[in-house]
This record gives sequence, structure tokens and C-alpha cells, in this order.
Amino acid sequence: MEQKMNIKDYDIQDLEHYFTEKKLPKFRASQVFEWIYKDAAHFCEMTNLPKQVIEELDKDFYIARHKIVELQHSKNDNTRKYLFELSDSSTVECVLMEYTYGKTACISTQVGCKMACTFCASAIGGFIRNLSCGEMLEEVMAISRDVKDRISNIVLMGMGEPFDNYEEIIKFLKLVNSSKGLNVGMRHITLSTSGIVPKIYDFADEQLQCTLAISLHASDDATRNALMPVNKKYNIGKLMEACKYYINKTNRRITYEYALIKDINDSADAADKLARLLRGQLCHVNLIPMNTVEGKGFEKSTKQAVAKFRDVLEKQGIEVTVRRELGSEIDAACGQLRRRVQ
Repeated sequence: MEQKMNIKDYDIQDLEHYFTEKKLPKFRASQVFEWIYKDAAHFCEMTNLPKQVIEELDKDFYIARHKIVELQHSKNDNTRKYLFELSDSSTVECVLMEYTYGKTACISTQVGCKMACTFCASAIGGFIRNLSCGEMLEEVMAISRDVKDRISNIVLMGMGEPFDNYEEIIKFLKLVNSSKGLNVGMRHITLSTSGIVPKIYDFADEQLQCTLAISLHASDDATRNALMPVNKKYNIGKLMEACKYYINKTNRRITYEYALIKDINDSADAADKLARLLRGQLCHVNLIPMNTVEGKGFEKSTKQAVAKFRDVLEKQGIEVTVRRELGSEIDAACGQLRRRVQ
């Protein structure tokens, strides 16, 4: 017996191909697509479809709807952290953050992660599998369903390395941006990578309008090698070449994420090295007070060290912000909730 497919993995062109193969009217594809994004839970809810079409859909597809295994709700700032169970019983984390400009969903792109960054909980337990574009879409839809409000911004910064799941990520971006889908503007989407250099070149050539964020966290190879094994394959020199290509190709600013870790990468000298590395680039640095991960042995930088690091960058003309700390009293660091529950 053939396994049913998640219909949220299908764009309009895929659905048109399906209906053509079934010798059914092609215009049904648009109707089905619209029902998916009206959040229909079952095909029988698609009231303008004839019985024959509903039966065919029911035979070949299912409509993915993630189950909330655990939900943590910060009383301080209304941040919500979700642990979702997928159709194969795998689990992924997502976070909802509220800002004055709207609700932002931080979603996962893989179950587990291969990158093994030493300060992150996502890779504990190893890599399981990639998420499909439809599973990523359902992360956004499940959060929206829970809070009964529209998600206006999306960040791909949860579990996993987006560029290690490149084809599904590109399809997800186009689906989530579709005017007949969730209609989230590309400029309201941020994708974060640890630095898979060949994919940065590919992504530049896609000419999408979303924001590229680079998880940098160090400005010299010795420190970055110790924190992020990916640097041993794609060192800072290669990464900077790719980033400059991206900026020149797209004329879009890159965000460099820098998690400040006490006595590792938070000195004034480290800030000076970072400023020299990025000087002249169309970029922005987002300093992140690190969330402590149990068992990792790293500590968050002091507020004084964060302020001094920011001042050094600003004095050298680097645009910089310090990320607002959200969900500080819940399992805020990526991968921690999943790890604890499992």
C-alpha cells in the first residue's frame, strides 16, 4: 500500500500536475490550495469540491497538523515555546515572540542537527532527518492556530541548519510567500546559516528578498573552530568571500549573529577583531546574550561585557544591536525543551 503524502508539501503547480494525472479538472488545484491555507483539517471540509475529488484526495493525501506535546508560556514577555510532534512521532521546537510590529515565529528546519556547535542544544542526540516544506509550513500554521492570530514574521533559526536542507527551504520560502498561501512578505523572513559556503552563493543567485543571517560567533578561525566545527571546512576567509558575493549580487544587508560567551569571545580585543573583519561591508551585527545550556560549561557574558563589546563596534562604525532577551525563565535555548522532554 502506497504511503499517503502531506498535501502541504504541494504548491499549486504540483497540485495541477496531480489533477491532470488523475484526469480531473485542473482548476480544482487552486480550490484545494486555498482550502489548505484556510486551515481545513479534513478534505470533507472543502465544500466546493465534488465527492469524487474528495475521495481521491483522501486516498492519496493527509493534511499535516502538528500536535502540541508541551507549551511553555513566559509571563514576563508573552513568549511561547512549543514542542510539536510530527506525523512520524519526531519532535521539533518552535518559538513565538511578540513585538510591537507583530508576531514572529521561529521555526525548525530539521529534526536534530549535524552542525554540532558546542554552545547549542539542538545537536544533542544527533541528526534525525530533514523537515519537508509542508512540515515547516505547518509549524507556522500550528502556532497561528494556537494563538488565533496571524504570524507576520518568520525566522528560520530553530533546530537544524537551513542550508543543509536547501531545496525544501527554497520551496518553503516560495510557498509561505504565496499570495494565495500565508502571504508573508519575503522581507519579513530571516534565514540563519552557520556558514555552508556553497549554499550562500546559491542563495544569492536565487535573488530572494528575505534577510540572510550568518551565525558567526567569532572573528578568528581558532575560536570559531572550537565553537563551530563547520568552520574547519568553510573557514572565516571563505565565509567572508561568500558573504561579499551575496551583498554584491543582491545589494542586501547581511546580519551577523554573535552569541557572547563569557571569557571565550566577549573581550574588547575580540570586538576589535570583529570590527576589522566586517569594516566596509553592508552589514549589521546582532549581539546575543547567550542562553545557558546545561552541561555545556559556557556562561553568559556580563551586562558590562556586552555593553563594552557593543561600544567598541559602534566606535568603529559597525551598526550593532543587542538582541532583546525573551523567554528568559523558560527553556529558551534552542533544543533544550526537546532534550528535557525526551
